[in-house]
Amino acid sequence: MERLSLTRIAQAVGGSCGSSREIENICIDTRKIEPGSLYIAIPGERFDGHDFIEEAYRKGAAGVITARPVEGHEGVILVPDTRQALLDLAAYYRQLFRVFLVGVTGSVGKTSTKEMIAAILSMKGKTLKTEGNFNNEIGMPLTMFRLESSIRNAVVEMGMSGFGEIRALTRVCRPNVGILTNIGFSHLEALGSRENILKAKLEIVEGMAQDAPLILNGDDDLLQTVIHTLDRPILYYAIDGDGDVTASDLHTAQGETSFTIHYYGQSIQARIPTIGKHNVYNALAGFCTGLMADMDPEEIVKGMRLYKNAGMRQNTTLDHGVTVISDCYNASPASMRAAIDVINSLECEGKRYCVFGDMLELGAVSEEAHIETGKAVARSRVDGLVCYGKLAREIKRGAVLVGMRNVMCFQDREEAAAYLAGLLRPGDAVIYKASRGVRMEEVIERVHTLWEEARS
Repeated sequence: MERLSLTRIAQAVGGSCGSSREIENICIDTRKIEPGSLYIAIPGERFDGHDFIEEAYRKGAAGVITARPVEGHEGVILVPDTRQALLDLAAYYRQLFRVFLVGVTGSVGKTSTKEMIAAILSMKGKTLKTEGNFNNEIGMPLTMFRLESSIRNAVVEMGMSGFGEIRALTRVCRPNVGILTNIGFSHLEALGSRENILKAKLEIVEGMAQDAPLILNGDDDLLQTVIHTLDRPILYYAIDGDGDVTASDLHTAQGETSFTIHYYGQSIQARIPTIGKHNVYNALAGFCTGLMADMDPEEIVKGMRLYKNAGMRQNTTLDHGVTVISDCYNASPASMRAAIDVINSLECEGKRYCVFGDMLELGAVSEEAHIETGKAVARSRVDGLVCYGKLAREIKRGAVLVGMRNVMCFQDREEAAAYLAGLLRPGDAVIYKASRGVRMEEVIERVHTLWEEARS
């Protein structure tokens, strides 16, 4: 970040400070404190940052933002709520920069869409993007503090679990463009209906100028209705239906997907270094964003080639001759269908397998969603299904109802890994998919270990 004086910081958060010393970075974790840092004491579920204020000063902090009085130190900014102070300071800091900022939200595909857009916008200049899971009321403000004068573009992911959270984030980052990827069933347990999820996601416009455009997935039934309820520019992208920007002639080969993009009476060929229809949706969202950023279409599709998957999302490796696709960060009915699409479209000399685990936070539709996922697997080209977790037995149930026979279900990691290690053969392909809480990556690691032990 660029330097700010403690005086200006105090004004931004509604406090006061007797020191005008400049700070060089902002931390909420004392392990990352450096001389000249500003430490913000954030109360958490397991730890309260106020308990580490003395440690922050010992490590060279220039000042602190605190909700408790601190004696014997300079640079103390006292506020009623340090979480709100973090948001207020981030909002102030963001307004210091003329940057083309894109806000991305939705039930599924936020991170992969963010990565695609960042790859495209990087063709136009230095681009900041959300790293890891910094998409909440703590992480997103910290992303804002990474802005500096050399950055031309930024792509910010916005997550939420209830009403008011997107509103808080968008009022900090003030997007020039907002993107909604889809409205699914994630957080249905908390919000009660997809209509409420849509309402919560649409809070993104509250931090946008009236003429700032929304980019929406036109194949999502609820997002199709937004154009009738909001008075602002809206750009739709689609594959199966109508849109301002659409794709056709999807073809997968050698781990890549090629397709034709149609926009305003024109067409252009595109190719992305990943597979799956859902990634084409991400590319279309990126194409729309590039148009809004005044990029040439040729430059946009060139940027798509720079796309890379993030974290534990659809990483593909070759392990002992088996193509392993690990997508263990999150899961929902829509992303499970996307995973099935990925394994179906993958070139494979042997057999194709799905290893699916629990989908969490689905509320009242949980049982039905798991059953329907199993039915979708059974109706696909997949040769076998392994279910892992307490809820995943309903996935098995759905697959069996449609007539699939090669189905197994486990709740024990060792049993699941032992079965898979014996099942998979060189030339086969397998995709692992589950909600983060299932820790499916541990099954993948254990299968690899068993193969290594068998070879030694």
